[in-house]
This record gives sequence, structure tokens and C-alpha cells, in this order.
Amino acid sequence: MMGLPPLIKTCTMTTLPTRTYWLQRWAALLLTGILAGLGGMLLALLLHEVQHLVYGYSRSTVLSPQTFLQGVTDASAQRRFLALLAAGVVAGCGWWLLGRFGKKRVSISAAVKNTDKPMPAVTTLIHALLQIVTVGMGSPLGREVAPREVGSLFAGGVARRLHLTSADIQLMIACGAGAGLAAVYNVPLAGAVFTLEVLLVSFRWEAAIAALATSALAAWIATLGLGDEHQYRFTANMAATSLIFWGALSGPLFGAAAFGFRRLTQRARGKVRSNWQMPVFSLIAFAALGALSVWFPQLPGNGKGPTQLTLDGDVTLKLALALLCIKVFVIWAVLRGGAEGGLLTPGLTVGALLGSLLFILLGRFFPGSDMAGFALTGAAGFLSASMQMPVTAITLMLEFTRMDHSFLVPVTLCVTGAFMTCRQLERVRPG
Repeated sequence: MMGLPPLIKTCTMTTLPTRTYWLQRWAALLLTGILAGLGGMLLALLLHEVQHLVYGYSRSTVLSPQTFLQGVTDASAQRRFLALLAAGVVAGCGWWLLGRFGKKRVSISAAVKNTDKPMPAVTTLIHALLQIVTVGMGSPLGREVAPREVGSLFAGGVARRLHLTSADIQLMIACGAGAGLAAVYNVPLAGAVFTLEVLLVSFRWEAAIAALATSALAAWIATLGLGDEHQYRFTANMAATSLIFWGALSGPLFGAAAFGFRRLTQRARGKVRSNWQMPVFSLIAFAALGALSVWFPQLPGNGKGPTQLTLDGDVTLKLALALLCIKVFVIWAVLRGGAEGGLLTPGLTVGALLGSLLFILLGRFFPGSDMAGFALTGAAGFLSASMQMPVTAITLMLEFTRMDHSFLVPVTLCVTGAFMTCRQLERVRPG
């Protein structure tokens, strides 16, 4: 450096830090994808282990061909009730103690908005583990929030250790959440879209590349332990032409239903108090779920079993109506009791059950369509509106089911109508 001309010396001194930071940024992206993938994989394995232990099936292997619905159905009615009663104790006492003695939780969205307030490590990990354990024991909420939180926690820690800028820390935290979603469900594209549409609310190229890279890497890492599987079995070859008309007509209906569901769940969460009421209300809610599961073994869990039944066309009018009403009730009850968890798969289940019910009532007016198509469009439409993420909902259904390309049109039409209707209702009736 001593013998360099002044101009060359200046260029070298300004280029080196830029190149070093570029390497740090890419290292953060790679580590975010790897850690989110490992976190999602381990949480999924823990979920399976809890399910097998609590309901007494497939004890010899963590990954079993026997589904959770089959395991719950084969368990005795007494075991189901006691398992869910125990889940109520774990949920109520666990979150009450965490709220009382743990540090104040920082949500993913709050961590993205304000990088000066990092997610507390111990509190976040315990919060995630409580979600996985209670969902494994039969909570009707979703398991997707836990891997998202763990992915964001790791991503934020890595970004800070590598001394990234505040904007890049924000990007990494969001990418960690999307990568966690991608890992636990094996949905790399949907994980990236979720990062951009929901957390960053931006589709700029720089963010898109980061989201795609981390989600793809996390999903691949998770398959090393979970296998390359998709969540739902969907065997329909092509969408009937009548399903396109149904998708366009039914969107507003699913949007209105999703609007009511959003109000119901928001109010349930808003009434939770972190005091002695939480263990009591949680126990009552899960006891009710346990009692109902004696007659309806499809109720425990995040809803994957009932959704698959609708996609198989294997529900009757009475069963679809009963599961739809009771599922909404138990989701409200456990949220009111203080349990935590996602609403992605529960919302998808509610939409699929509503779609199958409408097929039973109106399907004869849409020749060529079947229950699976109605359930698919209903699940996508309801999910898009209830979670306010239309593009993510479409990509999730693509990767969840590996559906034929012909279903994109009716699904997109239903999603569009549902999302716009729900948004309009929220403008007209805010709060």
C-alpha cells in the first residue's frame, strides 16, 4: 500500500470493506437458511414424537406411514380425553408461567419493524416449544408459528454477530421466518412469498433473491430428516370448466366467512389475561375439546386430517357440518383460554370443510366438479382472506397439494374474490 498512487490507494481502501460486507451478508443468508432448516426439522420431529407418545401409535419410529388422524382414531376415547386434558394443563400453566417469569416476548413483525428490540432467546424458544408440544398433544391451532419464530431468532442473532446494517438485519429476520415456514412444510416458494408479501410487504429484487435463497436452503435441509413429502394428497387430474365458474362465484362467500373468523379469533386473543384465569380457562377449553373428541376424533390437531378427508371426498353432510361448527368453536375456545399457535392450517381446514359442505348442497349445479375441487378452492380462498395473504395462499396450495396447473384459474379467482371481499368488509366495519 505504501507504493500505490493516491487514486489507486483510495479505490482499494473503499473497495475492500464493501467486498468484506458482501461476504458477510451472503454468510448471513446461508447461515439463516441452514439454521432455520435445522430448527424446522427438529421441531417437526419433536411434534411427531409427542404425537406418538401421547396417543400410543408408531412408537418404534418417529416418521411413520400412519397418520395422526389414524393414531387418534385408534386410541381409546378415554385416552383422547385425558391427552387433551393434559394439553390444557401444559398450555395454561406453561404460558401463564412464561408470561409471569419470562422476558416480554417480541413478535416476528415487531422484530422486523424495530431491529433495536431483539427477540429474547430463552422466552422465544420456550414459547415455540410450548406450541409444538401442545399441538402434538392435540391443540387445534397450527404448528407453523414456532419454526418461524425460531428461524427469525437465529437469523437475527447471526445478522447481529456479523455486524450487518439495520436494514439487512430486518431482511434476515424476515427471511428466517419464511425459511422456518418453508422447512416445516417443505414449501420453499411459499416460504419466500410469505417473507415478501406478509413481513416485508415488498417484492424488490434484492429481497426476493434473499427470501428465495434462504427458503430453498431451509426446505432442503429439512428434507434430510423429514423426507421429501408434500402435506396433502390431491389426486384430481384436471379442473372441470364448471369449477372456474364456482371459483368466481364463491370467492365473496369465503371472504365474508373469513372476515367473521378473523373477528372471532382476534376478540378471543384480546380477552386473554395472563393471571390465574389462564390455567383455568385453558383447562376448560381443552376439556371441552377432549369431550368432543370422544365422538369426533377428527378434531384434535391442526386440522390436517379433516382437510385430507375433504380432498378425498370422504365426508358426509352431517360430518362436514358438525366438524365445521365444532372446529371453529374449539379454535375460539383454546385461543380464549390463552393457548398460542398458528391459524394457517386451521384456517385452511375451515375453508376446506366449508367448501365440501357447499359441494354437497350445490355441487349438482356444477357438472364435472367434485368435492376435492370445491374443498381446494374453498381452502385457498378462506386462507387468503383470513390471513390476508393472497399470493402466499395460492403458492401454499400449489406446494401443499402438487395440484395440476389447470386448478390455478379457479383457485386464483376464488382467492381474489375472497380477499377483496374481506378487505372491503374490514374497511366498512373496522375494529
